[in-house]
Amino acid sequence: MMTPQEAGEAAQAVSLALFDSPVAKVGFGALALVVVFFLVRELRNVPAKLHVLMFTAFLDMVGALIIVPLLPFYAKRLGGDAETVGILVSSFAVAQLVSAPMWGRFSDKFGRRPTLLVALAASAIAFVIFGYAESIFTLFVSRIVLGAGGGTVGVIQAYVADATEPKDRARSLGWLSAATNLGVALGPVIGSWAAGIGANTYHVGSLDIHIGHAAPGLLAAALCVLNIGFAFKYLTESKHMTEEHATRTPGGTPAAPRVARPSAITSIRRVMSHPGEPAARLIWIYAITMGAFMGVNAILALFLASEHGVTESSIGYFFMYIGVISVITRVMALGRLVDWLGEPRLSRVGMVLLALGLGGLPLARGIGGLAVAVALIPLGTAFTFPCVTAMLSRVTDPRDRGLFMGVQQTFGGAARVLFPVLMGTLFKRLGHGWPFAVGATLVLLTITLGLGLEKAVKPKSASTPTPA
Repeated sequence: MMTPQEAGEAAQAVSLALFDSPVAKVGFGALALVVVFFLVRELRNVPAKLHVLMFTAFLDMVGALIIVPLLPFYAKRLGGDAETVGILVSSFAVAQLVSAPMWGRFSDKFGRRPTLLVALAASAIAFVIFGYAESIFTLFVSRIVLGAGGGTVGVIQAYVADATEPKDRARSLGWLSAATNLGVALGPVIGSWAAGIGANTYHVGSLDIHIGHAAPGLLAAALCVLNIGFAFKYLTESKHMTEEHATRTPGGTPAAPRVARPSAITSIRRVMSHPGEPAARLIWIYAITMGAFMGVNAILALFLASEHGVTESSIGYFFMYIGVISVITRVMALGRLVDWLGEPRLSRVGMVLLALGLGGLPLARGIGGLAVAVALIPLGTAFTFPCVTAMLSRVTDPRDRGLFMGVQQTFGGAARVLFPVLMGTLFKRLGHGWPFAVGATLVLLTITLGLGLEKAVKPKSASTPTPA
């Protein structure tokens, strides 16, 4: 009779064989093609003005996800551990935290398009640094540069809010999330493939070509440069829509003269000092749920490696599974469920699913149980984040939309700083199940912040959001 340790090792061997088998790789590839087919087929339901932004966001996420699942393995190769990985993930969030409100206000003043182009250039530099990192310090530098460019998530969300009516924002944000999650599905697989290519030596005439660990980073940088060219040529500016809405009343007459707008610091202080206001509640919901999700995500590769035998060459297929579920949910279900339940209720459903997924991961036994637990996480995030962001766009002044989306990302960034370090410490010092239990509990407690938001959010037919 096997001991618990022997049983665990046997389960790891089975999991490893499954993930690394050719059948599994072909199956995952076929699943990805099915998702791409449905996404392309459903594009006819997406406003044409969002197509270019979706493709830009997709390419950006492919580049980012080429390296994200590999980060724990690179850190381990350079002498890091679970706590190091948590701090590396947090360093990205620190840079994002600092840059997000500045990018938001910059985009309100100068436009969404130039802001995104500058951010993409920063990402390309960060990917090259990552590719040639030979120390933990250099990995930190790459994450900080990437985080500084990554502070434009709020700008992208503001672009969507500029270009769509209030009643369509959750659906449109869901579509944008579907495009990025398609990048989540494909990026890790491409990263694992690039890591394999880099590990080999190729003989071209008298030359021996060996790219090594730089291959994934260089590929991500190349995609980023391609994205810059695409966005420069095809991405149009959306800020004029905000200005038009801000300078005219619903009847079409000129509005009152524009008053001084709040600064980023003032808005951050307002969220902290008035947590009961609708905008502040939504930002806190976003921050806590995002923190729990990203904190667990930071140690997920290490958990899967220790408990289920997942390796550097197979982790990409696992993230692909998450991305596929995210895309399908946002494409096929989100819009219909928003129409049926409304954003406030659907966001609470999402939080329950997210908590169940996080809490269920350490309890899962075998591939089947793991697949069910993991599936709940992208379902939860698909219903929570687009709805919360859509509601925020409707309770803030359209003239400050970029600012408040940036403030939301600042609080989300603060959570990304704290939670990965916390989860890495819990994972190392208390046990592998603790990060998941803590994350699930915090998400469940956050549901209370969303109670009663139906009264705070203006009806979908409203044309202009109220100030926060």
